[in-house]
Amino acid sequence: MTADKPLRADARRKRESLLAKAREVFDAGDFFDLRFDDFARLAGVGTGTLYRHFPTREALAEAVYHGEVATLCDRARQLQATLPAAEALATFLRDMVDHIAAHEGLARTLATLMASGSGAMAEGSRALEQAVTDLVADAVREGAVRDDVDAGAVMMALHGIGAAHDRPHWRAEADGVITLVLDGLRRPR
Repeated sequence: MTADKPLRADARRKRESLLAKAREVFDAGDFFDLRFDDFARLAGVGTGTLYRHFPTREALAEAVYHGEVATLCDRARQLQATLPAAEALATFLRDMVDHIAAHEGLARTLATLMASGSGAMAEGSRALEQAVTDLVADAVREGAVRDDVDAGAVMMALHGIGAAHDRPHWRAEADGVITLVLDGLRRPR
């Protein structure tokens, strides 16, 4: 499927149906228990349609990942446009924890499928890091955040939070880590 040829409305609906079902199955953690052909049936499309849009599990996972990244980056831009910079940054980081908590199965599935070092994962990571970079830069300009910290450190904290999801009190600890990060970013008065 070429990216430069727009999809017909019915093809777009089928693609969206496949992506929606993939998110649901990923979140449930059932993706590896399903034959790929059975996935098409669950999504309400034929196997030919599935393979035409997504010839492999990895291609489907990449599309889901791109969608998730786009949603998160859109959220960052929305927060930048509507909140003071420090508040936008804090809200986005807390939203990221909410997203990780709500989509644990999706994150695990994507991590497993993308372990091969897919360029899609790196591209998405760069897009998210750019969103965080923009939020941090705005907060620096506003004078609320130190100017000697870059977004890479914030991204490492987010990755660490996601990687520790198996801990018994993960949610409370994750919120505490975000508070520590925000306190550490705050410009001394």
